[in-house]
Amino acid sequence: MKKIVLFSFLTVCVLSQTISAQEKAVNPEKYTAHNKGKMYIYWGGNRESFSKSDIHFKGPDYDFTLYDVAAEDKPKGWQIDYVNPSRMTIPQTNFRIGYFINDHYNISLGLDHMKYVMIQNQTANIGGVVGASYPNFQGTYLESGNHTIDLSDEKFLTFEHTDGLNYVNTEISRVDDVSKLFHLPNTDKFQVNITEGIGGGFLYPKTNAKLLEKERHDDFHVSGFGLSAKVGINLTFFKYFFVQAELKGGYIDMPDIRTTFDPADRASQHFYFLQRIIAFGGIFKI
Repeated sequence: MKKIVLFSFLTVCVLSQTISAQEKAVNPEKYTAHNKGKMYIYWGGNRESFSKSDIHFKGPDYDFTLYDVAAEDKPKGWQIDYVNPSRMTIPQTNFRIGYFINDHYNISLGLDHMKYVMIQNQTANIGGVVGASYPNFQGTYLESGNHTIDLSDEKFLTFEHTDGLNYVNTEISRVDDVSKLFHLPNTDKFQVNITEGIGGGFLYPKTNAKLLEKERHDDFHVSGFGLSAKVGINLTFFKYFFVQAELKGGYIDMPDIRTTFDPADRASQHFYFLQRIIAFGGIFKI
């Protein structure tokens, strides 16, 4: 009896394995069914919007703040620079590489290369002191007095992070396949995913500035930190290639911005940003 039971058990195991193998042969598991262990990489471009910000300038014989300063990005449009290795940093770009720790969550490292340009044709409120070392701008500007200064002639200040407002950041993101909502029968041919994530990192801008008629300064410097959150849609084609559109917003705080060749000259500001991103990439198992 024991031999019969053992034989029956082994027979059932063999039959179940055979049936499972036949089912997989007829309906093989799709590459897109699982993400764990996959890596992805993408490259794309963005447009940006920035909130107004107060910019504080401090150095030898001056200490003042410009209030509610408006800024914009510096788009170049779609062009060959996005794929030209020698000119890739000229447009506003996004690079990211990530790894799926399970089917839904991935961690990644990326560079958001934004461009922040103070709008030159504006009049800003000013508060603080500019000393006698700068006779063309000397004055005491009380905040309560609502003093203003016209920036349009570029003599008092030009200020931009255009090579760029570099946000080096890590993210943790969730990805969900929503192909069933669109009745897509074969996700290995075409798959629709939604993604959302949060991140943080540091700012490494190259600030192009000319202040109080001093010599123009343009250099890289670690200036502060950023926090961000995003939502997006991912369209994957033929298992390995995808297009991803994202809305990404966040907060940037830069308390240590270089403005001139004198290390004593510094600026600080904080503001919010919103990116609209289109990226192209690939996903693969390692």
